[in-house]
Amino acid sequence: MAGKAFRVGFLTLWLVFTVFPLYWITITSFKPAGTIFSFPIAYWPKDFSLENYAGLFGKADFGVYLTNSLIVATVAGTVATVISMLSAYVLARFEFRSKTALLMAALVTQMIPAFIALGPLYLLMTDLQLVDNRFGLILVYIAVCIPFCTVMLRGFFDNIPDTLEEAAMIDGCSRFGALFRVLLPVMKPGIIAAFIFNFVNCWNELFLSVTLMNSDDNKTIPTALNGFISSFNIDWGSMSAAAVLTILPTMVLFAFASRHIVQGLTAGAVKG
Repeated sequence: MAGKAFRVGFLTLWLVFTVFPLYWITITSFKPAGTIFSFPIAYWPKDFSLENYAGLFGKADFGVYLTNSLIVATVAGTVATVISMLSAYVLARFEFRSKTALLMAALVTQMIPAFIALGPLYLLMTDLQLVDNRFGLILVYIAVCIPFCTVMLRGFFDNIPDTLEEAAMIDGCSRFGALFRVLLPVMKPGIIAAFIFNFVNCWNELFLSVTLMNSDDNKTIPTALNGFISSFNIDWGSMSAAAVLTILPTMVLFAFASRHIVQGLTAGAVKG
């Protein structure tokens, strides 16, 4: 009984510790500018105001940043998922000499901090005339997402019996037909989990976006949030409102696809 009470108490404290920052950002976004730093601290504002949200769309062109992030994250996430799915299928179903080396290379890339490659990457994108270009940022994000996503989907393919694919091919399907008609419906949770992983990574990424995007017409949301921080001041009201609007799409995405995410991650984690 004491052990159960301890676990419940610990989990309750952990939940409060986890949720409180989100709660504080949300109520700060509704506070008028003059009351954000009021003392004593108001854990529930007396007067709710939408001026921070109005300022985002009226002054900072937040709608442009939101649109850019949606386009970049959706396109990059989708393309990276498709490419990773095909490469994972090859790694799971075929044996060739460099297979182990490719898997190791995909894993090693996840250990390299992104900022180390910023300099060479910027020079490369400059030579290709893709700096301050959404297409260029999408290409970079696709390249960043593919390695881990490939390893993740390969584990899922390993859990699908070869006999399922062989039976489809005996019935007249080509290899691609068996892949798209038989295997993909079975591994739908894994594909959804991979897409959400890619989407969230692209949606939240800052270093590459700040490095490659200069004009307000092409900036994404993380870059816009970084713009609220100056040398002498931080616009906490606008930043909080922007943070709330930034979090909402990913929360909605996880809410609708949480079941598929859990199935995809657990199914791809252990080979059956």
